[in-house]
Amino acid sequence: MTFAATILTLYPEMFPGPLGVSLAGRALERGDWSCEAVQIRDFATDRHRTVDDTPAGGGAGMVLKPDVLGRALESVSDERPILAMTPRGKPIAQERIRAIAAGPGVTILCGRFEGFDERLFDAYPQVEEVSLADIVLSGGETAAIAILDACIRLLPGVMGAACSGVEESFEDGLIEYPQYTRPQDWEGRTIPEVLRSGDHAKIAAWRKARAEEDTRLRRPDLWERYSGARDQPASGARRND
Repeated sequence: MTFAATILTLYPEMFPGPLGVSLAGRALERGDWSCEAVQIRDFATDRHRTVDDTPAGGGAGMVLKPDVLGRALESVSDERPILAMTPRGKPIAQERIRAIAAGPGVTILCGRFEGFDERLFDAYPQVEEVSLADIVLSGGETAAIAILDACIRLLPGVMGAACSGVEESFEDGLIEYPQYTRPQDWEGRTIPEVLRSGDHAKIAAWRKARAEEDTRLRRPDLWERYSGARDQPASGARRND
């Protein structure tokens, strides 16, 4: 089954962009996924193809019009999840990426200017307001590319090794353990001895311990969720210390 990606954007020339090279590009050539970039201006009805207007109540910038965006959304399949890229949205996580990648595809609505008229989300509650991170970009296109890349690499056959998409950051609630490769000695720094031992059980234990320690130190937000879930029994009640 081909994973179908539809992007509603004011800049369709940005796609597939970097998704046309490397693993994603080869998968696109094989037909593992498809990319359709739809020009939002095509759904404007005035001769100037107007897609935005000034904010109600005043303020800087322009706001994307709900009538134009509504017609754009009506033109796409409703069988796929629809994401609207906006810094007001919930930061997307690997768990959601994996769920999207397992489905028929995704439609991504790219924000611009001061964002969307809020009535759009009232009229289309199935649209998920999503952000890439706690940052503000010039538009949703670059965030959409990142999300599509995260999905495409999980499609069957895209990555060489089946385990490549499993043993990495965020898949089990932790950031990934540190990696090393040859040369064994570089500028007086050596690869940890356990990784050269050939003892797979010890290597697995070391990697798990390092993943936990690095997550605790670098991402206390992830560690709090991970340690809380780990201490939660199947009944849903907390264990007593």
